[in-house]
Amino acid sequence: MRKILFLMAMLVVGVSFASAQTNADIKFDKTTHDFGTFSENSPVVNCEFTFTNIGDAPLVIHQAVASCGCAVPEYTKEPIMPGKKGTIKVTYNGTGKYPGHFKKSITLRTNAKTEMIRLYIEGDMKAKDAK
Repeated sequence: MRKILFLMAMLVVGVSFASAQTNADIKFDKTTHDFGTFSENSPVVNCEFTFTNIGDAPLVIHQAVASCGCAVPEYTKEPIMPGKKGTIKVTYNGTGKYPGHFKKSITLRTNAKTEMIRLYIEGDMKAKDAK
């Protein structure tokens, strides 16, 4: 019985400690970027997502993975201190892709309160001979 009471007390202490810890938190200016219409003649387009660490601990982006190889994310590797900003730059390369509408996602893994965040890029690539 003593052992059970001890374990329950430790659980309460552990939960209390976990809730008292500080957390990073991330807030994006936007989570979707629309490239609009662009030509297959210039199939490479870029955009940048800006975020702020609105938490009270350093924010770390562990991973940024695109839904396909045609979108390549680059991100701030250093910890972002509370109140500071960081960026995710995404390059879409439509070379060899079928013209038309596309929508791709970039999934981020972070140490923020919301550990996984999804960003989206979309646009319409027109065929080379289209005006």
